Amino acid sequence: MTGDFERPLNARGRHAAPIMAAWLASRGWHPELVLCSTAARTRETLELTREILAPSTVQTERSLYLASAQMLRRCLRRIDDAVSRAMIIAHNPGLEDLAHALDRGLGEPSSRLRAKFPTAAMAWFRVDIMRWRDCFDADAVLVEFMTPGGIVGDDQD
Repeated sequence: MTGDFERPLNARGRHAAPIMAAWLASRGWHPELVLCSTAARTRETLELTREILAPSTVQTERSLYLASAQMLRRCLRRIDDAVSRAMIIAHNPGLEDLAHALDRGLGEPSSRLRAKFPTAAMAWFRVDIMRWRDCFDADAVLVEFMTPGGIVGDDQD
């Protein structure tokens, strides 16, 4: 029996990852840095999105496996200040908890984020900061929240 850490991405995830990456790329968003859990399914997600999003740098980190929102905050705070766009590929409930902590609860993307945060969901925040260590002291703006079902019209998210 395969443990959770070694569990591969399921068919739904293999389908959703490139769809989500293409959606981001179509909006001109390409991360400079991707922080990725070392779990098998997150590394597979990274490989399915890497060519589309073309990140400059990828860092895989064991500490992102099932990381809490608190741990994810620590990871964000230590990003090099020369990086302006970063992406985390990790796990729930940590990612969802982090998104809820950053979200100010304003607008339609916020309503969708608060309704459901399914597998492969993407929360895109803008935070006007000079130093990543200040990212939780500034007001974050939820630019968009998207799910694979929101792109392909599948309510099965």
